[in-house]
Amino acid sequence: MVLRKAGAAAAAAALTGVGFVGVVVVGTFAASGTPQTVQPRLAGRTVPAAYQPLFQQWGALCPEISPPMLAAQLYQESGFNPLARSPVGAQGMAQFMPATWPGYATDGDNDGKKDVWNAADAIASAATYDCALAKDIAKVPGDRQSNLLAAYNAGPYAVIKYSGVPPYRETQGYVKNIKTLAANFTAPPAADSGTTVPNTALSPQASGAIYFAQTTLGTPYLWGGNGTAAEGGRFDCSGLTVAAFGSVGITLPRVANDQWNAGPHIERSQLRPGDLVFFATDQGDPRSIDHVGIYVGGGYMINAPHTNAVIRYDKIDRPKYYGATRITPDGALSLPARQADGQIASGGQGTGRDPNDS
Repeated sequence: MVLRKAGAAAAAAALTGVGFVGVVVVGTFAASGTPQTVQPRLAGRTVPAAYQPLFQQWGALCPEISPPMLAAQLYQESGFNPLARSPVGAQGMAQFMPATWPGYATDGDNDGKKDVWNAADAIASAATYDCALAKDIAKVPGDRQSNLLAAYNAGPYAVIKYSGVPPYRETQGYVKNIKTLAANFTAPPAADSGTTVPNTALSPQASGAIYFAQTTLGTPYLWGGNGTAAEGGRFDCSGLTVAAFGSVGITLPRVANDQWNAGPHIERSQLRPGDLVFFATDQGDPRSIDHVGIYVGGGYMINAPHTNAVIRYDKIDRPKYYGATRITPDGALSLPARQADGQIASGGQGTGRDPNDS
């Protein structure tokens, strides 16, 4: 949420030889940090297609931000929901408080209006606010993007006071989460860029998740199933992936389209066992993801497919295939929480308050 506290408002006016699996070490793309000569590109299918050019445009407004970072911020704030409203009154995709909006409102689609509920205006205004904060703390030493994110969460006075990211657990977590998400939203380097892409593969956690899933093969599908004893150990698709990665200490969100951003996105040709593979009704919108499985190699996944079926191996090549994610612990931890009504709206989160303050 934009402007989280009064101070900020003032300052800002083990698996071997089984099935298809070969044991191979997970890595992640590096998060963007200090300003770069070439802005990182927003990966395809990480945001709704209608918003992709807006993030690409406004994410280059100043050197301290980038298209993936701006997208990560607004995903954390609202899940790209233009109508999100928090319990404390924050509004729109960028979760501006009503008192703050007029100072940074920007007409992102040149329609002559500045509407907090309009996605184009919200994206443009979020970038405008970020860059204003960056200017306020320009003399603070250290990583400029990290300082900006800290100022967004805790207020620029706190960043100035501590000469960088303040020692608040919440603020430090916010900075880490946004930068992790930004890495997950970043397109890998082009093949001709001269940059080496890590040849990363199966981690011990992915191996354990596959092993767990294999123990459920043949179990009948249950819509909403979480595998409890009362449910006879039955799962639906995302319930299975939650349990599989939970067995190795990684907590995934319950809904498949939320799991999509729990790690870097992997091209079809780079799939490794343990990656999650996703399927969607709208190939231009990750919010339409409605199925997930665990890739096991050879073009196959383990999944809980549908009612009147059992957990089984299925081919991933089908018309609804959307993409894949390589789950990482930090990626899972970086995801925003949903409210009881299913909305992502950060609202009262992010006070940036020092727990030692009275």
